[in-house]
Amino acid sequence: MLFRTARNIGRLFVIGRTLARYNALPETLPQTAPGFALFWRWVGNAKEPGRVGQRLARALADLGPTYIKLGQLLSTRSDLVGERMALDLAELQDKLPPFPGAQARAIVEEELGAPIGTLFRSFDEVPVAAASIAQVHFAVTAEGREVAVKVLRPGIENAFERDIDLFYWLAELAVLVMPKLKRLRPREVVDTFARTSRLEMELRMEAAAASELGDNFKDDPTFNVPAIDWDRTARRVLTLERIRGFKVDESERLDAAGYDRDEILAKASASFFNQVFRDGFFHADLHPGNLFVTQDGNITAVDFGIMGRLDRATRTYLADMLIGFLTGDYRRVAVVHFEAGYVPRHQSIEVFTQACRAIGEPLQNKPLSEISVGRLLAQLFAVTEQFEMETQPQLLLLQKSMLTAEGVGRILNPNINMWELARPLIEDWMRENRGPEAQILDDLEAMVSTVRRLPRLVNQAERAAAELADGGLRLHPHSIKHMLDRWVERRISERVALWIIVVLLTVIAVKVL
Repeated sequence: MLFRTARNIGRLFVIGRTLARYNALPETLPQTAPGFALFWRWVGNAKEPGRVGQRLARALADLGPTYIKLGQLLSTRSDLVGERMALDLAELQDKLPPFPGAQARAIVEEELGAPIGTLFRSFDEVPVAAASIAQVHFAVTAEGREVAVKVLRPGIENAFERDIDLFYWLAELAVLVMPKLKRLRPREVVDTFARTSRLEMELRMEAAAASELGDNFKDDPTFNVPAIDWDRTARRVLTLERIRGFKVDESERLDAAGYDRDEILAKASASFFNQVFRDGFFHADLHPGNLFVTQDGNITAVDFGIMGRLDRATRTYLADMLIGFLTGDYRRVAVVHFEAGYVPRHQSIEVFTQACRAIGEPLQNKPLSEISVGRLLAQLFAVTEQFEMETQPQLLLLQKSMLTAEGVGRILNPNINMWELARPLIEDWMRENRGPEAQILDDLEAMVSTVRRLPRLVNQAERAAAELADGGLRLHPHSIKHMLDRWVERRISERVALWIIVVLLTVIAVKVL
């Protein structure tokens, strides 16, 4: 324990020195801690240019791979760092100097259990891209297929685990010193960061994510995923089809090649909507460097280390909330939050409605092309503290992804909103998932779930009866009578539910026939 504390304090000194050198903390912090003020004046650099968020991004890049990933996570937490800093951190470039090609070859041979010459006809020594966790080399397989080989950085796992231990230590210390921070669930934030980063460092998981995303779009030629070479993929090596094309932010090259940027934007909008709402499984890092326009004018995505999932209930909440904001129905927005359990019941729904109005009213009478759904979500999360709304990691990741996708849209055409292009898909999805037929199916599903619980309820009743018979549980006669009355009522309601299900199934069958 003492060794862990000493090690983390030493690491904290290095971090503090780096942040001070970049003048990368809020100006008020040195003044709030007198002992820190002296240290700040000793190593600080007040001449470092840029906003504090930009300076922090540079400092995190200097600290290394784990801190680059931390900056990317913080860019999704405007409720923690503020909207301006979150936007600055979103610009953090995940780039590092490459490690030697000879090391990459050695890792490939170790992971795949064969000499590089038997696996590939050629393997480029110089990587085409080098990021914080891995780098990519072009190669040609023994069968003659062009591929891209992603190789994990040497020693990255051990360095990451040391840094994660420090983050857990800081999270525990923060809650101990400032109990009000418990609402922000700092340990859960570190848990999320650790889990997603570990998944990124398990390249077979990235391959599986790419495969799942590809299956979701197998009938949609407008959005493609590179094919995985499973025979040349392992824990620290990922081999996939090489993609040739232009990045979506290479506007001049797209224009020179004769591509219609509005058509590309429409395809990108549809693919993002389908990932989020249709499938509930989305690429959470769709920056311009990960999106290519191929020769046929369609879009291909790469880099599947960060993916997000939304269950059906969350997608329904999201759709209801967005419609409420866009139509000015703020009461509906508030009710959705209370029904989802995101805002505690003891909070005032009227006051929360007022807060939602403060966020949504500036959107009214604005053309849809000027509305940012990602910014809207960021502003909503920023007001959560006063209503004790707990952090929803899946929505924070989605909010960051929306901002990134909207940024791609503005690059392709700043006068068109991606949500406007996706409106037909949104309307169809709403009809299918929020219309009367969908409500009937939801109710039917709930009834079936109730019936499935019957065996468990019977078992519970039998156990309670056994305990009563053994004398291990003593109840007042009135309590026993109340329990029996409730049990009879439940059995009657479940029998009624069964008959309702039979009637509904009959009606559906008649309609189908």
